[in-house]
Amino acid sequence: MPALDAEALVEAVPALAAVPDFSAQTVLRAPGPHLELGQALDIARQASRLADEGAGVVITTGTDTLEELAVLCAFVKAGEAPVVLTGASRPATTAGADGPANLVDAVAVAGSAQGPVMGTVVVFGGEIHAAMTVRKVDSTGPSAFGSPATGPLGRVVDGRVWLHARPLRPPHLDVRSLEHRVEIVHPGMGDDGALLRAAAGTADGVVLVAFGAGHLSPGLLRELRAAVARVPVIVTCRPERSAMLVETYGFEGSENDVRATGAVCAPFLSAPAARIALLCCLGAGLDREHIAPALGNWDVS
Repeated sequence: MPALDAEALVEAVPALAAVPDFSAQTVLRAPGPHLELGQALDIARQASRLADEGAGVVITTGTDTLEELAVLCAFVKAGEAPVVLTGASRPATTAGADGPANLVDAVAVAGSAQGPVMGTVVVFGGEIHAAMTVRKVDSTGPSAFGSPATGPLGRVVDGRVWLHARPLRPPHLDVRSLEHRVEIVHPGMGDDGALLRAAAGTADGVVLVAFGAGHLSPGLLRELRAAVARVPVIVTCRPERSAMLVETYGFEGSENDVRATGAVCAPFLSAPAARIALLCCLGAGLDREHIAPALGNWDVS
């Protein structure tokens, strides 16, 4: 359980006292792994409402599920003011605690004049990362988050923001609930497709993690064709710096075969990000025809 509520957290970081029009509130006190989908949607809605009113918003949360909450906020947020997520890898009771510095940097980004172009971002270790492509890359180190496919958008230096890129932002969706079930199927060598078949038989949607640059075994390809006929399927790729080819290889199960199944290809999303994205699409009532355009920014065109 987090040791500090919002007021105590602010009191522990004296630099925040000088920030004009700064206020804090406790929404939920729970470790990241305990965060439920409904609770996460409530947090995203509250952040979006404040952003609609023109306030830059900072969310502090456990790092275990931070990247998934960031994706959710990116779809729910409609206003121009930024939503910034941050946290800490090292607890306040340990030497080298990074929470205070991350919080100060996040507040600087939320109040920056460049905030409106960012949408939803993650600020950690002095770097600014787009919500849709950030990943947790280190379990315990202070540089816990990175963007393997794109690199950071910019940096925070001495309370000042340097931004060299603008992120691709998803469409705003009216996510009414996150009650659907979306399974992630992460196959390995020799997989015959049984896990994918089982997932497509019980879930409302599936994220399939393809090998390499979008490749599957013949058995997995057959099951993917069957799965797409039943539920929406998003295909992403195993490598951290992933991309999906279009027509380079010609063996059975190559990228051309995978694309021809009708699955939605989003290789620039991690599997957890793709799962939240599909949950948002389903929760907003999108059918398969409209899910693909909503995620089109995360594949080559």
